[in-house]
Amino acid sequence: MLPGLSEPALFAGSSPLRRRLLQLAAALGAGLPLYWVLGPQPAGWLAWLAPLPVLLLALRSARRDAAWMTLLAAVVGLSSNVAYFRLLMPLPAVLAVIAAKALLWLLVVLATRRLVLRYRTGWTVLAYPLLWVAIDTLMAALLQDGNWGSLAYSQADYVPVLQVAALAGVPGLLFLLCLLPSALALLLAGGRAYAPAAAASLLLAVTALAAGAWRVQDARAPDGPLAGLVAIDDFIGPATPPAQALAVWDQYARHVAQLAGQGARLVLLPEKIAVLAPAQAAAVQQRFQALARSTGVWLTLGVGVQDAAGRRNLAWLFAPDGGAPVSYQKHHLAPPERDFLAGNAYAVLPVAGRAMGLAICKDMHFAALGQAYGAAGAGVMLVPAWDFQRDAWMGARMTVVRGVENGYAVLRAAREGLLTVSDAHGRVLAERASSAMPGTTLLAPLPASVSVAPWAGWLGPLFGWLCVALGLPLLFMGRQRPGRDAAPHSAGGQAAPVSR
Repeated sequence: MLPGLSEPALFAGSSPLRRRLLQLAAALGAGLPLYWVLGPQPAGWLAWLAPLPVLLLALRSARRDAAWMTLLAAVVGLSSNVAYFRLLMPLPAVLAVIAAKALLWLLVVLATRRLVLRYRTGWTVLAYPLLWVAIDTLMAALLQDGNWGSLAYSQADYVPVLQVAALAGVPGLLFLLCLLPSALALLLAGGRAYAPAAAASLLLAVTALAAGAWRVQDARAPDGPLAGLVAIDDFIGPATPPAQALAVWDQYARHVAQLAGQGARLVLLPEKIAVLAPAQAAAVQQRFQALARSTGVWLTLGVGVQDAAGRRNLAWLFAPDGGAPVSYQKHHLAPPERDFLAGNAYAVLPVAGRAMGLAICKDMHFAALGQAYGAAGAGVMLVPAWDFQRDAWMGARMTVVRGVENGYAVLRAAREGLLTVSDAHGRVLAERASSAMPGTTLLAPLPASVSVAPWAGWLGPLFGWLCVALGLPLLFMGRQRPGRDAAPHSAGGQAAPVSR
């Protein structure tokens, strides 16, 4: 067993008022790094260190103080989502979601603190990452919105780090991301007795980074036919004047013809350009079926169709031969469309000489759906999307991660978001922000095909559920020592218990 970890509570020796003010300032300060990593566009580099102040405060404080300081820091960090959440739900629901997420932080940090102080051994460096991966895995499996906003996605712009997802999926990436601040917290709070655990954690992170850099060094440049992406932010709804609706459809048709003239073999339009009655949907289908034939392109567009059975969010893929389109129905529905009917079928077919799959926006936030397309042999995913501006980066990058996990390229055209082309290594090869009329276009060659072993398809879920199996018992371990616990000090100090 390693030397004991304990010292008087943080800021001990100060007057009660001064001590409380110092604790308040420390908690607010610890929440600031979280503010920049828990929102819809996180600072990826900071995610490696942002939890460290919270963990240190918890380890160096009495349990009650650790609890309220952790909760306050988490609320400060999660408040970065308020403006975004208000786009999706009323204020009471926003506050409830933030409170629930803050309580998860409280659960993980206090459980980590208890285990570290109870067992005082190097293996406790694993508690924090194990618990977060367990929670993230359960959220992905059980919640309607999955693990949207998982800290793992903060690394989507760091291609060498992102390669961890090719081996162990989001669970593996999140574990590595949480391991480093856990190791640093134990090292700073407990001194050199925890140096071996910290060194092993750092070595693992460096090894993963080096392996990722090696994996992408031979990534091929795009070599496929040209693809065009289009997005016009304007939505055609029931209240849209007919002349305006026609103008939007005409503008999409002009963009398709222009991109085809520039050499595009396929063109991708965004999600749910309009919600249409059956007769309107038939007219739009006939128009773009003819357009695909006249321009000689594969054409994908998203529409909502409302008939007697209900409303469906569809993606139509038109072939250049002018045949009837392949229709795909969205599986995972965003909060504003929960009254739509969910689909359950997949679509993989040869397009422009490549096996391509169809999905719509939020579908690609779910690893299981992404893995199903990888198993079906998709080499490219065509993803019409509609974001909410504030989550444009996160929506695009979650989809990029699916490509890394399963070895396929992704074309994603989002209204109120980004037009993005990424390859199977997670490199964003072309990207542009969408705009209102007359809209935005992007022309780029298809990423090269790669042959990769789909490790993440089975190892990622296996690792995630292993963390669940190990994490749940951790929540109950270390409770057999009633009455008091201790907060850590630097190595060489004397043990002094801290009251709960």
